[in-house]
Amino acid sequence: SIFRYLLEQDFPGMRIGPEPTTDSFIAVMYGDSEGNIPGNALVVDPKKPFRKLSRFGNAFLNRFMCSQLPNQVLKSISIIDSPGILSGEKQRISRGYDFCQVLQWFAERVDRIILLFDAHKLDISDEFSEAIKSFRGQDDKIRVVLNKADQVDTQQLMRVYGALMWSLGKVINTPEVLRVYIGSFWAHPLRNTENRRLFEAEAQDLFKDIQSLPQKAAVRKLNDLIKRARLAKVHAYIISYLKKEMPSVFGKENKKKELISRLPEIYIQLQREYHISAGDFPEVKKMQELLETCDFTKFHSLKPKLIEAVDNMLANKIASLMSLIRQEETNMPTEIVQGGAFDGTMAGPFGHGYGEGAKEGADEDEWVVAKDKPAYDEIFYTLSPVNGKISGISAKKEMVTSKLPNSVLGKIWKLSDCDGDGMLDDEEFALAKHLIKIKLDGYELPGTLPSHLVPPSHRKPFQTAE
Repeated sequence: SIFRYLLEQDFPGMRIGPEPTTDSFIAVMYGDSEGNIPGNALVVDPKKPFRKLSRFGNAFLNRFMCSQLPNQVLKSISIIDSPGILSGEKQRISRGYDFCQVLQWFAERVDRIILLFDAHKLDISDEFSEAIKSFRGQDDKIRVVLNKADQVDTQQLMRVYGALMWSLGKVINTPEVLRVYIGSFWAHPLRNTENRRLFEAEAQDLFKDIQSLPQKAAVRKLNDLIKRARLAKVHAYIISYLKKEMPSVFGKENKKKELISRLPEIYIQLQREYHISAGDFPEVKKMQELLETCDFTKFHSLKPKLIEAVDNMLANKIASLMSLIRQEETNMPTEIVQGGAFDGTMAGPFGHGYGEGAKEGADEDEWVVAKDKPAYDEIFYTLSPVNGKISGISAKKEMVTSKLPNSVLGKIWKLSDCDGDGMLDDEEFALAKHLIKIKLDGYELPGTLPSHLVPPSHRKPFQTAE
C-alpha cells in the first residue's frame, strides 16, 4: 500500500491484501511502457544491475521479477519490494532459497532500507527478526515506518509506539535509536483525525529523506567503496596468517580445525599487530562457516605492495574523489524525486506548513498581526513609551514573561527591530509578540523576516517608472 501511495498508481504484478501477498522480490523500475521481466531473463540483461543474483539459483529466480512503468517517481529512484514476511519454521524452509542472504545482497547495494510495521500488527516473527539481523552493518540505511497509525487513537498509538521500540531494541543491538516515521501511508480517509498534524509532519520528513537520495548517491557509493576496501585489507591479513600457520606436509586437516576454532584469538592478535579497529573485521561465526569449505594451502601470502596501494587510496585518492563529487554537485542542478505523492508535498494550500507559523498570512492583503494588535497595544502603552517607542530594557521585561530562552528572544528582537534603531514602536512590538506566539505554538522562527510580516509603516513604497 505504501508503494501505491508514493507512485499513485499500481505496478504490474502488484497485489495488496491483509495477508502476506507478495511472494516475490519485485524490482519496480522506470520503463517507457508497462510490463514484467521474469527473473531468469533479468539476470542476463547487461543493462540491469542484477547479474550477480544468478548465484541464488532457480528457486530464487522464479520468485524474482522486474516491473517497469512510465512513472515520474521512478525516473529518480528504483524500488525493491520484498516478499511478505512469514512466521513459523515451515514457511521459511519452503521458500527454497536463502531468504536472508538475498536480503543481505540487496541491503549492501541499496541507498535506503524501509522496515514497514502496521499499527495493529506489531509482532516481529522469527523470519522478520532474522531478516533484520541480515542488515547488520547497514544500520545507517535503515528507517522504520509505523503505517496505518490512524486506525488507533492517541493513547493506543503511544502504547503501540513504545511496544515497537521495545521490540526493535531486542532485535537491533545498537545503542542508537532508529528513526521511526508514524503515519497513514495510503490514500484512504483517516479513521482518527486527532493526530493529523503529526502524520503530515512525519510524512513530510519521510518524503524529504527519500527525495534527498539521488543527491547523495555518489557519496554513498564512495562510502561503500571505502567499506569494501577496508574489509578486503583485513581479509588479506586473515588469509595470509592462516596460510603461514599451515604445516607443509602432515596434519593439515587438524591444523585447519584448530585455526578455525582459534579465529577470535587470531582476530585480536591481528588487531594488535597491524593496529586495525575491531569493527573492520568480518563476523566471526560467518567467517568460520566459510572457512570450513576452503583449502588453506591454496591461500596466498601477504603482498605488502597491494596493502600499500590500498592505504594510499584511502589516505590520498579518496580525498580528491570527494572534492570532485562536491564540485560536480555544485555545478549540476539539484536532483530530487518528483511525481506521484511527492508532488502533493510541494507548493499550494495543502503543502506542508502552508498558512502555519511564520507562513500564516502570506497570501492575505492585510497584515496578519493586525488582528491581535489592539491587545498588544494595551501592553505596549503600559511600558511607558517615549516618542512612540520603548527601549530594549522595557521590551525585555515584557518578553521574558514568555519564559523563552534569551537566545530565542534575542533572535525575535533582531527580527522585530526592522529599522535597527535599538527601540521598538507599537508595530514592531506587536510583531515581536506575534513571533513569540509562533514559537510558543511549536513552530520555528524564520531566518529572515518574510515580506508579509514586515509592519506596514516599515514597508518600502513601490517605485513607479516615470
